Amino acid sequence: MTASTDVVGDGKSSAAVGSPGLPPQLDPRRWVALSVIAVAQLMVVLDASIVTIALPHAQADLGISTADRQWVMTAYTLAFGGLLLLGGRIADFLGRKRVFIWGLIGFAGASALGGAAPNAELLFAARALQGACAALLAPAALSLITVTFTEGKERARAFAVYGGISGGGAAIGLVVGGLLTEYASWRWCLLVNIPIALAAAAAALPIVRESRAEGKASYDIPGTVTVTAGLVALVYGFTVAAEEGWGAGKTIGLLVASAVLLAAFVAIEARTANPLLPLRVALDRNRGGSFLASMLIGGGLFAMFLFLTFYFQSTLGYSALRSGFAFLPFSAGIIFSAGLAGQLMPRVGPKLLMVVGSALAVIGLLLLTRIGVDSSYASQVLPAELLISIGMGLAFVPMSSVSLLGVADHDAGVASALVNTTQQVGGSLGVALLNTVYATAVSDYIADHGVGPAAQAQAAVEGYTTSFVWSAVLIGLALVTVLILVRAGRDDLPQGEGAPVHVG
Repeated sequence: MTASTDVVGDGKSSAAVGSPGLPPQLDPRRWVALSVIAVAQLMVVLDASIVTIALPHAQADLGISTADRQWVMTAYTLAFGGLLLLGGRIADFLGRKRVFIWGLIGFAGASALGGAAPNAELLFAARALQGACAALLAPAALSLITVTFTEGKERARAFAVYGGISGGGAAIGLVVGGLLTEYASWRWCLLVNIPIALAAAAAALPIVRESRAEGKASYDIPGTVTVTAGLVALVYGFTVAAEEGWGAGKTIGLLVASAVLLAAFVAIEARTANPLLPLRVALDRNRGGSFLASMLIGGGLFAMFLFLTFYFQSTLGYSALRSGFAFLPFSAGIIFSAGLAGQLMPRVGPKLLMVVGSALAVIGLLLLTRIGVDSSYASQVLPAELLISIGMGLAFVPMSSVSLLGVADHDAGVASALVNTTQQVGGSLGVALLNTVYATAVSDYIADHGVGPAAQAQAAVEGYTTSFVWSAVLIGLALVTVLILVRAGRDDLPQGEGAPVHVG
């Protein structure tokens, strides 16, 4: 799963292309520019799935503990999700092309740092820096499409290309990550970003047209600091709980600090003139339900990917490459069902698809709780993967549409970004929390059954299945959220083109 956003400032960005009162002038190099932007988006999408496949090898190489391994994923997603809205504002006012290029260069530098990391701490820091650069890059890229393609049908085609890359790129990343880890090193799963990012930045200089929003630049720095610090404290609290227990003073202190910081964020957003997150966007019943469901689904889904990766490689003994291929049906299911959802939504409305999709995902996760030390992939893992992936495709497409219902033009960028932001933030929290659940389940099983090889293998499976249960609970809560809060019908859907949907 990757974040995307359509943050276009105050809605005046289209003024950068064409002249007032005249038809907008088409950029003759717009399709070449799209190819450059698409390559950058592909890199961001690849990074998430590549690192997931490489994580067991990175953990063994750097001696990362079970409690701390989640930071390889959450450092990236926290920085990405926590800074995404601010990144969109920065791109709007400093210039989208400029921020796009600097985001690419920064991503290349962070990838080099991570690929050469001699220890876990530097790897975590590099992943956080990657996330921060992606938070600049992603909104700038999508806003560039918005202002480059000014004709409706062409813009829809450009969005379709961008969305297809986001959905299919994850599948490519799984295979590429397996190949690099298998035949080179897990480090190349990060280093491969360097030539891609630098080539895209060099190509963007002469091809991509600059644009920026009108008006005085305004950045909600206090809001950004409090929400990011609050989320980091929460994730760190979950991590400490895995090592010291939920009742430990350090755990409680971090969780309390997180609550205080997040409450301060809400207070700041309610009072500042130019908030990072206008509360009116999130407090609408339909949109709020969509955002909350997105966060819960992100938590369950990201954690599922983490534990299924370790199950394939550590328990079933799959190579990294075979693990990548084992995930391909998941990507295929999402791409298929996302297309199906796009066809069905005008007929049945968004709520039914969100309910059915979430329910299928819950069933699939519960099927995964039946896995064992020597389970068959074809009979026990593959059916669960297909159910989860089809369910997620059905749920994510209408979720993105509901996020835009009734939103004012000047809030459309924030609203379209929030579904993806909440997925990233939810993924961070879910991975951290369920990694703690996993570690606790493993420790309890070993305490009861000893530390022999057979007991350790079964303990790991016990940790996986317990985590899958809680993943199912998270997505089940998303299902309940949709049932209670979302009231949108097919007649409420926005007409015409909208923000592109990302489900990968």
